[in-house]
Amino acid sequence: MTINIRDGHLRILQTEDLDMVLKWRNSNRVRLNMLSTHVITEEEHRSWFFNLDHNTCRYLVFEYRQRPVGLVNFTEIDQNDNRCSWGFYLGESDVPPGTGLLMGYLSMEYVFSVLNIRKLCSQVLSNNKKSINYHHKLGFKEEGRLLQHHLHNGVYVDVIVLALFKDNWEGRRDDPLFLQATGPDAIK
Repeated sequence: MTINIRDGHLRILQTEDLDMVLKWRNSNRVRLNMLSTHVITEEEHRSWFFNLDHNTCRYLVFEYRQRPVGLVNFTEIDQNDNRCSWGFYLGESDVPPGTGLLMGYLSMEYVFSVLNIRKLCSQVLSNNKKSINYHHKLGFKEEGRLLQHHLHNGVYVDVIVLALFKDNWEGRRDDPLFLQATGPDAIK
């Protein structure tokens, strides 16, 4: 299936989105793949939101065909070293195949074009093979492994450290992995 780039959009997280995002984040499908797996209370969630430092982070809702379906965040934005970290998830599961890749594509365009970041960093639990593969599809390279680094569901698991540089993204953004021969408005 081909997903059209114009069908996706990133927008800043708003107060009105909080209930929806909390529901997504607390769902087993999302929560159990996060570093922090506890169920987040509404009070904790609202406190987090109202204490965000917008100089060092951006939280964006990903919309597919004008319907909110996911969340992307860029944190630890460091203007001096021109790098940041990111996280993401699709909150809705009833989306067409390729929607997640569209979210990633738009996220890379945002971080490298809008934020003008040089290096995007990520940490993924070693048992989250889907996320590791997703990062590789976007062009991330593994920089290291933190052995038995995080206690996850009672077991110490490795954390995979990945990164993508702006110049590498710019060399891949028009790669056939993302763009079909039909033109720059379609991605797989």
